[in-house]
Amino acid sequence: MLDLHRVRIFRSVVASGSVQAAADNLGLSSSAVSQHLSALQRETGLSLFHRVGRGIVPTEAAYVLERHSDELMSQWSRVDQLVADLREGRSGRLSIGYFASAGAAWMPSLVKRLRKEFPDLVLELVLTEVDGRGPRPDIDLVIDAPDNPVPSGYRRVDLIEDEFVAVVPRGHPLQDRVTVALSELRGETWVSNDYARSVGHRLVVAACNAAGFRPRFTVQAQDHHTAIGFVGAGIGISVLPRLAALSLPAGVVRLDLAPPVPVRHLAALVRDLGAPSPAAERAVSLLTDLIGHPGAHPRRSSPD
Repeated sequence: MLDLHRVRIFRSVVASGSVQAAADNLGLSSSAVSQHLSALQRETGLSLFHRVGRGIVPTEAAYVLERHSDELMSQWSRVDQLVADLREGRSGRLSIGYFASAGAAWMPSLVKRLRKEFPDLVLELVLTEVDGRGPRPDIDLVIDAPDNPVPSGYRRVDLIEDEFVAVVPRGHPLQDRVTVALSELRGETWVSNDYARSVGHRLVVAACNAAGFRPRFTVQAQDHHTAIGFVGAGIGISVLPRLAALSLPAGVVRLDLAPPVPVRHLAALVRDLGAPSPAAERAVSLLTDLIGHPGAHPRRSSPD
């Protein structure tokens, strides 16, 4: 079994670029760092560094080990923090993963309520729309079809079906319509608002295909807020989740879509923590309450 302390020193050497720099960063002597590296190489049976001039350079095996040890160190850090919480009398720790539109719409109110009701709770918030995000949080807000399998050790709580809407610049010929069909947007300049591999982007393209055309994306914004900014500047239109279009600048108008309407299914995956977790259960309850009784959001922005 690997010695975590030696793994931590090894990762510091890779990140710092030399034994001496790692020793300075860790407050150790260079000889102590070298001894730990030698011991780790014996433990693993791997050659982790080779000499170049007066220094050392990581081998390919070292880079692979460093990359794959990220999750191990993240999990160990959480255990270490848990021990600190217990030692200092804090009531517990809860990690919540979220995607950007849920973060803007729900997380501020959720965190405010949780901190009020559980003042000693340590909350860890994780934006999960990035690669290599580490271990799955205790509560993970996801965009996930209802028939997808639930990860082992979790239960699924369905939250909402989030329909997509169109956003157009103020002054657009369609701005006064109650609803607009996707086919009416065929000739528009489109602004993407998500990564091409994302669930949301694929849903939009599939709905457009069903309406008989392929959208012409001229601007690749890849996030909702930037896309809305491009729309407000009159560069094009965008089709994005309603949750991401609750609050719009004065120069942008939101329009409902006629069928076929893309819909994304939002859910919370809740970890079985092995014991009752009042904070986790309350977080889920508050989420469903926030979704069922949202604040007043105007359908479109007010005139300038």
